[in-house]
Amino acid sequence: MAELSTNHLLGIKYITAADIELIFKTADQFKEVINRPIKKVPSLRDITIANLFFENSTRTKLSFELAEKRLSADVINFTAGSSSVKKGETLIDTVNNILSMKVDMVVMRHPNPGAGILLSKHIKASIVNAGDGAHEHPTQALLDCFSIREKLGDLHGKKIVLVGDILHSRVALSNIFALKKLGAEVKVCGPATLLPKHIGQLGVGVETNLRKALEWCDVANMLRVQNERMNMSFFPSTREYVLQYGLNKKILDSLPKEILVMHPGPINRGVEITSDVADSKQSIILQQVENGVAIRMAVMYLLASKLKHA
Repeated sequence: MAELSTNHLLGIKYITAADIELIFKTADQFKEVINRPIKKVPSLRDITIANLFFENSTRTKLSFELAEKRLSADVINFTAGSSSVKKGETLIDTVNNILSMKVDMVVMRHPNPGAGILLSKHIKASIVNAGDGAHEHPTQALLDCFSIREKLGDLHGKKIVLVGDILHSRVALSNIFALKKLGAEVKVCGPATLLPKHIGQLGVGVETNLRKALEWCDVANMLRVQNERMNMSFFPSTREYVLQYGLNKKILDSLPKEILVMHPGPINRGVEITSDVADSKQSIILQQVENGVAIRMAVMYLLASKLKHA
């Protein structure tokens, strides 16, 4: 049986194109499972998974929990906001305490970039990065690419534009790595203040004009403006941002071809995209949510099968 080249999912940077294809094939099978009347499989019945969320996240956490339950895993939930981390306990102390409960896998979201990498060097369990600071969010990129593949087939040569707050977005970085590994062409588009200085070194095009970017692409992934990560003003006002980078139905309908519209959520309706775009037939936002469960099931199933062979 094919297996992943790694024992963890720390970031898209650390996995291969073959790993991504294997995750997609596995997710195809799980997608059939979650559309059956009985949505559960016993695949991870003997595996214990700890969800460690050191940062708030409703959607990602729910998606992982649902994926774990669909696989029949035993689940421990740990939210750092209400825990001993506030009393000064270190990340490694916290995790060692949880591991002493014999945990096989840790799904972790953490505000510090590289937290998962640090952890993987100190503990035996498999680590799944559910977002580390403004660094990576690998399962989001996998579900985004999987959703595009479902609609357009092979990603090779497809043109994808990531629009908005690229500077603070872990979704953008993971998407760039994944799309490039799958042979897609990638551009980023947003205000110059929200584009990292050396972004071109990742092999992506840079466009500051939304209209030009949309006319070029097959898929527009509209990223959220991350107000909570901004410690200064990166554009004059929300209204100004909407005028230049907000996608509305009028712009969408005036393009020379139909493009797909995506959004990693949660949407600031009326900022990145208007409601009529979010709910239009070109939007695949709800498919992204459904695919998120199948992709996370696939990742945890493949990592667990490596644990069993270890």
